[in-house]
Amino acid sequence: MFQAFLDEINGIEITTTSAVTRLALSLMLGSFVGMERKRKGQIAGIRTFALISMGATLAMILSIYVPQEYMGLKNGDPGRIAAQVITGIGFLGAGAIIQMKGSVRGLTTAAGIWMVATIGMTVGLGMYVVAFVATALILFILVILERIEQRVHVGSETRIIRIRVSDILSDINDYRGVLAERHIHVVNVFVDYDYTEPSTRLNLVVLIPTVTDYVSLFARLRELHGSTTSITLSSQTNI
Repeated sequence: MFQAFLDEINGIEITTTSAVTRLALSLMLGSFVGMERKRKGQIAGIRTFALISMGATLAMILSIYVPQEYMGLKNGDPGRIAAQVITGIGFLGAGAIIQMKGSVRGLTTAAGIWMVATIGMTVGLGMYVVAFVATALILFILVILERIEQRVHVGSETRIIRIRVSDILSDINDYRGVLAERHIHVVNVFVDYDYTEPSTRLNLVVLIPTVTDYVSLFARLRELHGSTTSITLSSQTNI
């Protein structure tokens, strides 16, 4: 009985049993990836990834079923419907990318959406082992490699640290020293003096590690001058 089931779901021809099994499997694999993305607070979560995976699987099933039933197994183009999945999934991926104040977010989720769609197509073809391995590799990239990046401090991003001091600063080497201690590279410096108040607005364009503890950093910068009135972090490129 079980062997007959395995033979049917691994067969070339699409049957009701094999189609339902493949849809259920793609739902499960897509949910695994969506669960990880939801854990990171991304908008695209379990339901989104499950639907994308199932949709790609269904498209692949239809691609095989149409020539199987209507044109013969050796005729037609089984890849015609499935090819449109790659094009269509690009719109969903673009929707997952958010451009916000000069900072782009969601690239990893967009890549994950594209990969889950191809996994769904793989399941639709009946390549179950490949689909499982691909899902495991995606989770390895999203979970394990992220931890490795944080541990070895790989990855930096451009930010602007804005400091306002109710005094006229004549030297900013102390700021450079604090940033250097935390492996933060100062790319550029913009200073705005207001002698009527008096006040200094200091804009430091920095290349900062993604794992930086901003709370302790700002506390340390605040200690440098007692007349500091504000410290803010921005991703805007315009000063």
